Amino acid sequence: MSDIFPKWTNRLPRNLIVAALLTGAGVLAGVTYYFTPKYTRVGYEPIQPVAFPHSVHVNQLGLDCRYCHSTVEKSWYSNIPATATCMNCHVQVLKDDARLAVVRESAASGEPIPWVQIHKLPDYVYFNHSVHVNRGVSCVECHGRIDQMDEVYEAKPLSMSFCLDCHRDPAARVRPLDKITDLSWKASSPAKQLETGREIVQEWRLQSLETCSTCHR
Repeated sequence: MSDIFPKWTNRLPRNLIVAALLTGAGVLAGVTYYFTPKYTRVGYEPIQPVAFPHSVHVNQLGLDCRYCHSTVEKSWYSNIPATATCMNCHVQVLKDDARLAVVRESAASGEPIPWVQIHKLPDYVYFNHSVHVNRGVSCVECHGRIDQMDEVYEAKPLSMSFCLDCHRDPAARVRPLDKITDLSWKASSPAKQLETGREIVQEWRLQSLETCSTCHR
């Protein structure tokens, strides 16, 4: 029998198992790394049932983010406005415009507009909007310059490393509370940002939390 099968064949099953495990580990590592939101969602820009240009509503009309997203300061989530909020203006403004037909139909039927969610964290991540907004973290830090977008898209990765970068150095990103929804605001210099940020961190006693239980509960 030994003349038919060389000795190295005795090691073949073990080598195949080791090779399969290494290949599987490599594939898993690649999927885990490249299929995170950092690589799969940045730039995501779905077609919405109604075109809503933030650039017009915010920059031209001067609407504050909180007029539509009214729960962002007091809840863990930032709400999508009800159709009634849209109709507060559009019952008179562009009230017969064909582009707003879906809005008028929603108002008449009571069925909500089927907006497509863009910014979404995994179910195992805990994120509270009110905690961040009420402690100097502006919308722009996570969502980019939405005030300049004709169609909203995902501008930031929202990955674990993205969150940790801010948690490790909040002074570089926090701002005065009256500038939270002013997405164009910037400190006069990086040095001034750090000075202002450190004052806010001290005043609000912000902690650089990095423990797992901070976001995974």
